[in-house]
Amino acid sequence: MEANEASELKEQAEKGGESALRPVAFTMSVLAVLVAVTTVLGHRAETRAVLKRGDATDVWNEYQAKKNRAYDTYLTTEALSVLTLADKEKAAKDIKEWSGHQEKWADDFKEEQKEAKSLEEEVKLAENKAKFFDLAETLLEIGLVVSSVTLLTRSRIYWYLGIGASAVGVASVVWGLLIK
Repeated sequence: MEANEASELKEQAEKGGESALRPVAFTMSVLAVLVAVTTVLGHRAETRAVLKRGDATDVWNEYQAKKNRAYDTYLTTEALSVLTLADKEKAAKDIKEWSGHQEKWADDFKEEQKEAKSLEEEVKLAENKAKFFDLAETLLEIGLVVSSVTLLTRSRIYWYLGIGASAVGVASVVWGLLIK
């Protein structure tokens, strides 16, 4: 065999090796895109959880403020009803007016409590979605890295392992999107 033929065979073998690794390189590209998309989904879910937690806290704070106001009003009406006052008519009028507030506030308490609990459920949902997206991101990154080992070792077992980890990651993304 001549030197020219040997170098031609070597070049063909190298080209053949490169074309055999094209599916691996393509898989890695797809995985990189999936990692990016999953990262964005995770960040959005976490942001939604934080924002909804703030909304729930605001509603609970308003609830507590009204509860305090209602209790203060109750104490004042009790005090007015037992104290001897110069203007009993004014005191009776105030007690009647404040009693009306108490009834209205009782309905408000139920509504605000219901709204706050609903917001807390949204927080839990967003946090659960974020957990699935975080798991998916991790698995997709592992799949990407393990697949890249194929380029170094030329052993396809790493590519298959990377695809397996990535498949579980994709399933986690789908699960995160589907939970309600």
